[in-house]
Amino acid sequence: MSLAEDQIPDEVREVCARLRERGHRAWIVGGCVRDLLLGREVNDWDICTSAKPKETKAAFRKVIPTGIQHGTVTVLWKGVPYEVTTLRGEGAYSDGRRPDEVFFVDDIADDLARRDFTVNAIAYEPTSGTLVDPFGGAEDLAARRIRAVGVPAERFAEDGLRILRGARFVGTLEFTLEDETEAAFAGALDTFEKVSHERIREEWLKAMKAPRPSPAFEVMRRTGILDRSCPLLPPLADWPVGDRNAWEVCLRALDDLQGPPEERLAALLHGVGRPRATDETYPGASADLLEKWLTDYRFSKDERRTITHLVRHQRVDPSVDERGVRRFLQRAEKARAPAVLRVRRAIVRAEGGDENALAGFQEEVEKALALNVPTTVGDLAVKGHDVQAALGRGGRAIGEILRTLLDEVLDNPSLNERETLLARIAALAPEHQ
Repeated sequence: MSLAEDQIPDEVREVCARLRERGHRAWIVGGCVRDLLLGREVNDWDICTSAKPKETKAAFRKVIPTGIQHGTVTVLWKGVPYEVTTLRGEGAYSDGRRPDEVFFVDDIADDLARRDFTVNAIAYEPTSGTLVDPFGGAEDLAARRIRAVGVPAERFAEDGLRILRGARFVGTLEFTLEDETEAAFAGALDTFEKVSHERIREEWLKAMKAPRPSPAFEVMRRTGILDRSCPLLPPLADWPVGDRNAWEVCLRALDDLQGPPEERLAALLHGVGRPRATDETYPGASADLLEKWLTDYRFSKDERRTITHLVRHQRVDPSVDERGVRRFLQRAEKARAPAVLRVRRAIVRAEGGDENALAGFQEEVEKALALNVPTTVGDLAVKGHDVQAALGRGGRAIGEILRTLLDEVLDNPSLNERETLLARIAALAPEHQ
């Protein structure tokens, strides 16, 4: 397996060369080397060096001591930040999250020995063109295999997040788990429970970038990771949906939907309320359950609002008339309706439903959106001050009248003319005096 040297930026080579000029060695390491060997695009460049942090600082004009206690500084080279870390080893992980101590080492192989998987334990020295691969990572890349460095149980006891990362790599790299590595997942679940919810959220979002994230989540389900992190999902495997189960539907919808992570998460999570809801309360029940889980796992307010909205409005009746289309747009919100329908279409496909009927409904929605049909009181040709002028006072009656007008306009958009609505306000005002 050859490394695509021409993809290494000149600036990265120059940082390594500057350290070499000062008598130190420097390598690019980890995910960037893995992706170079796979011919994939590299987004982050990690550099490790035999230089101690003070020596690295002395070699460059602009250096930020971002993690100097752990041997990491950020070098600003030609305006671009690069993390440069001294070769290091680690002590025991008493809390299953971070090492009790970090100490510097002289051998690159000792540094690579502390890493999680062999495919991430490869280094390349640009100044000499030397590939360092003491644990057979290149062989595992060629076999499309995820294998722990050393003894899997020891690696996973150090940091519980590693089993989730292993599952995520199955999806993002489209690899399989080596048997001994997967077998060690079960023994690491208690350590995994110590991992912060923020770190778990980040791994989920990274998994959503895979062309097909479902293999990652299937690994999470069969190894018990989901039982510990998202117990709402595993019961779906026992819930029938036609000739499939709800878990299979969620995974198929997830893979089918090629969109933003919030939409893919909505597709994956849309069914969590099915086992405990009636036809009338689902999918609202799913959205309610997800609100708490998303909050617990530190999703942002915007992410929570988007995901729960996309799930809550999955009740779509493709047979409705134009008025029903407008009512749908009122519920789903015009700005978010296309995303709601993208998720819905993925779910219908996953369930083996009538996609043609939904396509016709989507066309009607697009027509209504193009016409900018009124769906909120803000879309009305009159405003609150017009109602206040007719009433001669403020108060709750203003909102009540506006909602009445909106209800009438939803039935008949041609009524949304200023003079027409002013006349209706005059007619409604006496009832609210």
